[in-house]
Formats: sequence, structure tokens, C-alpha cells
Amino acid sequence: MKKTGTIVILVGILVLFAGSMYWLWSKNSEDPIVYTTENASIGSIVKKTVATGSIVPKEEVLIKPNISGIIDEIFVEAGDIIKSGDLIAKVKVVPNVSSLTSAKNNINSIRTQVETARLAFENAKSIYNRQKGLFEKGVISANEFDNAQLSYDQAQQRYKQEQVSLTGARQNYDIVKTGTTSGLGASANTEIRATVSGMVLDVPVKTGNQVIESNNFNDGTTIATIADVDKMIFEGKVDESEVGKIKEELPLEITVGAIENMKFDAVLDYIAPKGVTENGAIQFEIKGTLKKLDTTTFIRAGLSANASIILAKADSVLTIKEGLVQYDPKTQKPFVEVETGDQEFERKDIELGVSDGIHVEVISGITKEDKVKVWNQIKAAPGF
Repeated sequence: MKKTGTIVILVGILVLFAGSMYWLWSKNSEDPIVYTTENASIGSIVKKTVATGSIVPKEEVLIKPNISGIIDEIFVEAGDIIKSGDLIAKVKVVPNVSSLTSAKNNINSIRTQVETARLAFENAKSIYNRQKGLFEKGVISANEFDNAQLSYDQAQQRYKQEQVSLTGARQNYDIVKTGTTSGLGASANTEIRATVSGMVLDVPVKTGNQVIESNNFNDGTTIATIADVDKMIFEGKVDESEVGKIKEELPLEITVGAIENMKFDAVLDYIAPKGVTENGAIQFEIKGTLKKLDTTTFIRAGLSANASIILAKADSVLTIKEGLVQYDPKTQKPFVEVETGDQEFERKDIELGVSDGIHVEVISGITKEDKVKVWNQIKAAPGF
């Protein structure tokens, strides 16, 4: 039994020895890892974040009527360039029966007052002429004549005031009935005119549509929307994770989906102080004013666009790929390995600058001639 146990142990030792030798042989037969190198290069790095939005006019003016009624005629259409004061549309008034009756009754009442004032004036005039003759003959005193003249002047003034009131009542009746009256000219309520110069972006009403005047209880019906299309802005939103990185006066690069191969410069001039929740994320509104456009490029209002907000930029600097940088496990300081001989490398600490996520600026530590080790190579699969 002892002899058998000894033999088993010796066989086991031989098997382990043979396995160890085979493992060492297989390891030695593997190809050694050969590290490649890359040189730093001179380039530009732009660190930016992207916001989505649209291009809209800086100011839009909504033209609303001063009187309720029905659109009788429209003189403009979307795309027209107009000036302040140009006629946009005419409104035909549908009179309110109650207001019309009240205005008519007011005319009748004032007519009675005018007739009463006329009779009083005629009577005062007759008394004045009689007293004047007596005064010239020396029959009455100057004081009595003065009283008669005063009564005559007062009656004449009252008669003229009543005539003016009657004219006003008639004009008011015409306005209630038709929306205009003689003497108003361009200020007639039925004529809707542009209050600013610019391009007509939209005419949301048609001939025959009923419109409501703007008042304290109603915004009124929009007849047309006018804007200066030479002053456009980018209006978009950024996520809460990015809003802390941006600030006003940063440059923007605007790309419009409908206009290929063109970028427009803008300046960020507004960041909303309060965010809103959209699809479970907090979004902050931003606005950027586009710089003056050339006359050959026309950006239509409402086009979707993306804005690249340039957070930092470095031109003509020494750069390497982010993948070449290693970090010390203790100090977390960056370093690279520089080739000193055939597959021999030396560690060099470096100072980094602006990064765009792919390339990073190297402020100090290496030169353009240094060959930097590509340390995180991917081994090729067998057979390749």
C-alpha cells in the first residue's frame, strides 16, 4: 500500500511539472506586445455645448383693430414689406342696436336744446337791438344797455355751443353706425394701418371674418403680424447640466437645418433665471442676437436651428489625443509616456489646457517631436 501511494504521488508531481513547463512554453511562444507611438501636433481646440431652438424675429408686432366688425377688405399678404402707416385692412362695422338707438336719441335731445338756445338767442337779439336804439336816443342809461348786450352775447355763445354738441352727436352716431365719419381721414377706426415698418409675417384673418377690438377684457383679434426680419435672434433651451457652464456675451455658431453649409455668428445675451420642466428634465431658455446678415441670405422666421455655445477656444496650440493621457492613481495628475528607445518609455508629467473631449491642449511637459506611447492599445483577434 505504501509503495502504491508513493507511486501515485510521484506521478502527480510529474504531471504538475509537465503542465508548468507547457504553460511556460506557451507564454514564451506568444508575441510580445509592441506599443505604437503618436506625435503631438499643432491645432485649434474649441470646447462647446449645443442648444436646440429656432430662429425668430427679435420683435414681433401684432396689429389689432380699434373697433369690432367684419373684415371688408385685406390689402397685404404674408411676405410683403410695408411701412408704418400703410393700410392693411378695412373693417365693416356691424352696429350694436342698443348703442345705435342711444346715439340717435342723443341727437334728438340735443336738437331740442339747440332749438331752445336759438329761440333764446333770437329773443336776446331783439331786446339788444331795441335797447341799443333807446340808448342812442338817450332814453336808457348805459348800465341798462350793457346788461342787454351781456344777455345777447351769452345767448349767442350758448347757441353756438349747442350747435357744436349737435355736430358731435351726429359724428358719434356715424361712428357707431359705420365706424367712421367725415373729417377723420386716415384715423378712421375702420382702416387698420401698420404701426411699424417691416415684413408681414402672417395674416391670420380672411375677408368676411369677424374681428373683436382690443380692450381691457379681451386681447382682440390679430389682423397681421409684422417684424423686422433684419433683426433676428436664436431662441432655444439648454439643460440644467450645461447652464452653469455658460454666461452672457459668449459667442454662438448658429447652424440652420434648412440652409446647408452655412454658419451664422451670434452673441448670447439672455439666460433665463428660472428653468422649466420638460420631459422630466429642467430646461433654461436662452436667446442670442444674430449679427447683421448679408443681403443675399434670407432666414425665414421659425426655422429650426442649433447653436454651438463656445465655452473656450485655443488656436495654434500643442495638442494630443485624450486617449494618450494617463492619470496617476494617487495624485490624479496627468502624464504620458515618451519613447526613449526601442520599446522603451519614460514617464513625463504634463499640464493640460482646453479639451473638446477628443483632443486636449498640452501647456507644458512635452514637445512636438516627442513620440507619445499609445498605452491603451486593443489587441488584434487571432488570425488578423
